[in-house]
Amino acid sequence: MEKRRQGDAGTGRHGEKGNRKYGEGYGEMGNDYSVGNEHSESSQVLAESSSPRVSASPRPRLSAALVKWLVRISRFGLAALFLFTAGAKLIIIQAFAGNVAELLSTSGFNYKTWMWPITIAVIVAELITALLLLLPRTVRIGALCSVLLLIGFAGYALYYVYVLHGEPLECGCFGGIIGSQLGVKTALRNLGLLVPAILVFIGYRRAPTCGAPAAISDPTPT
Repeated sequence: MEKRRQGDAGTGRHGEKGNRKYGEGYGEMGNDYSVGNEHSESSQVLAESSSPRVSASPRPRLSAALVKWLVRISRFGLAALFLFTAGAKLIIIQAFAGNVAELLSTSGFNYKTWMWPITIAVIVAELITALLLLLPRTVRIGALCSVLLLIGFAGYALYYVYVLHGEPLECGCFGGIIGSQLGVKTALRNLGLLVPAILVFIGYRRAPTCGAPAAISDPTPT
């Protein structure tokens, strides 16, 4: 029995020694692994710092800034133009209404009935278009109204010349400040103004409002 007890005690001591050796070996392996990770991270940082950084090309920024300024100039230029033409028509509203009456008579409409409604409608449409272009929330709507007005003016000028074969007539587009006869030149001028109007409609981007919360993307679950 005593021999058996001595054998069991010896076996326990051998087990404790083996566990100690195993624990020490595992600890050394863990230390080696952490040191290896530290070496790999430091080498990666050194590689990134030593690698030359390629600066972004300034051309995209320059082109974006150029488009932004072109859109801004076109927007306020069109607004100023429509304000000017509406004001000029208001100054000589009697003479402008007479021109409208002559155009209606040539087109076969009753000018006595439609002379003043169309005169007022044209002036109000130009004022509303200018206001829409000035307000940031309605810039694109104003640009669309500009396109429709310019196409309408150009289309009627061509219709007056080539379909009705009307006599040269002062259209009164700029009131009595700038003389302009209804014809091909008027149509080409209005068609040329379509370029800034389309540029504003396509290129205008409203700036984000101050204090608006930034969009946060939900992280994908792993």
